[in-house]
Amino acid sequence: MTKLLKCIIVDDEPPSIRLLEKYILKIPFLELVTTFTKPLEALQFIEINDIDLVLLDIQMPEISGIQLSKIIKDKTKIIFTTAYSQFALESYDLNAVDYLLKPIAFERFYHAISKLNTSETIKKQASVENANEYVFFKTDGKNKFSKVFVKDIKYIEGLKNYVTIHLENEKIITYSTLKNVFELLSKNEFIQIHKSYIIALKHINKIDNDSVWINKKELSIGNTYRKFFFEKISNNQF
Repeated sequence: MTKLLKCIIVDDEPPSIRLLEKYILKIPFLELVTTFTKPLEALQFIEINDIDLVLLDIQMPEISGIQLSKIIKDKTKIIFTTAYSQFALESYDLNAVDYLLKPIAFERFYHAISKLNTSETIKKQASVENANEYVFFKTDGKNKFSKVFVKDIKYIEGLKNYVTIHLENEKIITYSTLKNVFELLSKNEFIQIHKSYIIALKHINKIDNDSVWINKKELSIGNTYRKFFFEKISNNQF
């Protein structure tokens, strides 16, 4: 059983809340805990409950969404939902996951949530029931995921915002960064050898000063990673 991302909606406009509720129901890894029209009530709730994500309006009575986000604990992610574009720059300074302008289309909403999927959701999934054995990767723009057993991963290749997981007889492409994927893996079993490559140590077939071979695939060792890689190999630290 996988653990879901718990989220709340904070917005003083009921129609906006109802729209976001419909969108959340379409996302398999989100769980809507509750909604609030008063930000101070939301703040009290967040302080005593574990919430992963707040969908937060900006223009509200009592305090603004910007002010509320500065009070919320760091572990809670924020996606701003607002009709006003002038707060976008400030929201990114606050490390918001995204900034959604109303009226919000589902496609845009899903894109914002997908930023959480590769970093937060999969981490939670991987921690449930000793699930270092596998992780889930989103494999297209719809609600579709692939379960990948860690033992089957040969190497991982990154290109900008996409990552390819190479398995024995197939490859899986997911929207993520190499850094985010590496955070999901055991550093005893995997090592980064290049800005574009992470490899499974147990699948290495051959090594020279500049390259590693996984099966018949030659992968370059980057200068930045060479010293640490050869120290690990020399000391058999895996």
